Amino acid sequence: MSKLGVFMEEELRSQPEMWDQAADLAASSSARPADGERIAVIGCGTSWFGAQVFASLRESLGKGETDAFTASEFPAARSYDRVITISRSGTTTEVVAALDGLRDRVPVTSILGVEDSPIGQRSTHVVDLGFADERSVVQTRFGTSSIVALRAWLDQTEELAEAASEARSVLEGVAADFAEVDPAVIDETLLSAEQFSFLGMGWTWGLANEAALKLRESAQAWTESYSSMEYRHGPIAIAAPGRVSWQFGEPPAGLREQVEATGARFEYADRDPLADLVRLHVLALLRARRAGVDPDNPRSLSRSVVLGG
Repeated sequence: MSKLGVFMEEELRSQPEMWDQAADLAASSSARPADGERIAVIGCGTSWFGAQVFASLRESLGKGETDAFTASEFPAARSYDRVITISRSGTTTEVVAALDGLRDRVPVTSILGVEDSPIGQRSTHVVDLGFADERSVVQTRFGTSSIVALRAWLDQTEELAEAASEARSVLEGVAADFAEVDPAVIDETLLSAEQFSFLGMGWTWGLANEAALKLRESAQAWTESYSSMEYRHGPIAIAAPGRVSWQFGEPPAGLREQVEATGARFEYADRDPLADLVRLHVLALLRARRAGVDPDNPRSLSRSVVLGG
């Protein structure tokens, strides 16, 4: 098998260890937002989807009003107690511009892969996840480690320990060189499927968005993502034999039966949804290699989007 995506291979396999470090770091960090603060979380791409995860989960746990925005759409005139940014590179143009627009009116906490960076320099507090930084353009461990740090702020210690254990179990089903994989983890139907619709509810909707992005950018696959309940308001029309509807988190009543009636495969695993995202990472790498594309250097993409004036 081709060794395309060698960095992605190494980085996705290291995720459980990265999660342990991220959870410990975030839990003890002075950058932690206080319960009851009104917060906006901003990022781009994978970081935006991590923001969606945190915003939904924080509100559902009664920790405070939390909004998630892609950085270019951040409403700078709106009043918040704190702004949180997520950025692997610390250089993303839209995030830098959003922070410049704040003009130091509000505390900024940033989760970064590079602390000494333009975003870091504009932040009040930094959670330095440099240990989870990556060489692959396609993010795996930094994105999930950011989500772990955010969930640690929500006192999900036990849930995160279980997620790391389940992610290790997934990875144990993959050969060291990725040449073979346990069919209970990834089978031929998933490897050869024509199209994927990723679904989630509440905080797992952000994971569904991230899964669709990951498989699309790494393997040039045809992917979409929806709220699980919204899927039946039109998008289910795309479900058909040879296609997959992949649910993150507990599915709503009746959805499996409706998807399977179309002839499509309904995919759901009873594990922490973040651990199931690791399984999706494995699928993305395997499909990229089959397609002869390199997720470390995908077409039209770079490590950070830095726009010219």
